[in-house]
Amino acid sequence: MASALTVLLLGCWLAGRSGVSGEGSYPKPSISVSPGGVIPMGANVTIWCWHQHLGMRIQLYKAGAGNYLNYTDPAGSEAEFPITSARREHGGSYTCRYSNRTDPAAYSEPSDPVQIIVADPSLPRLSISLSFTSVTAPGADATIRCQGQRLDVRFFLHKAGDLNLQRQMDPAGDGAEFLIPTVGRQHGGSYSCSYRPRSEPFVSSQPSDPLQLVVAGESPGLASPLLAPHPAGL
Repeated sequence: MASALTVLLLGCWLAGRSGVSGEGSYPKPSISVSPGGVIPMGANVTIWCWHQHLGMRIQLYKAGAGNYLNYTDPAGSEAEFPITSARREHGGSYTCRYSNRTDPAAYSEPSDPVQIIVADPSLPRLSISLSFTSVTAPGADATIRCQGQRLDVRFFLHKAGDLNLQRQMDPAGDGAEFLIPTVGRQHGGSYSCSYRPRSEPFVSSQPSDPLQLVVAGESPGLASPLLAPHPAGL
């Protein structure tokens, strides 16, 4: 029978082990995806994970996939996970974490998630139009309408060169209207819209033809009069 002292020492050892093992033993790693944004189907994309420790195993996870998708034992503290010829099934939310190679029970918290959105060319493009046909005066309201053929989709409005402007809408029908109130010169630019089926949130249509929004008072030569959608890409 173990003595009381042996039991006490064993309990202390286990308590010490619990402080260095399990999830959260190390800070969460960083993660990024290149290129960012919506990925054309068939393109190559790479997920990068890095941290501040050496001699660690780095694992890649995809939400809903259960166990990790892949792992690597890099010589340094950075790992890359390439995806070649992206398909619809590669769309999703990804995280990574790292673990001690000699003590697999000690691993980091998961990284923040990154998303891979794959554009499927088989999805019909949206049409795009404006609520007026002349150059917009500063201070006026403008409405950009995106029209499609499918229901149960989420619409996205994009402005070329401004990733922070992206707006989304979940209308009941097959079209969406995006209001731009009190238009200023900063709103001038090239707009397009796309959609994602709600049942496949990481699959996107290709962008619509672009539409130029011109605000009165812009310098001549830097912007043309307001145009209808034209076939040039973004």
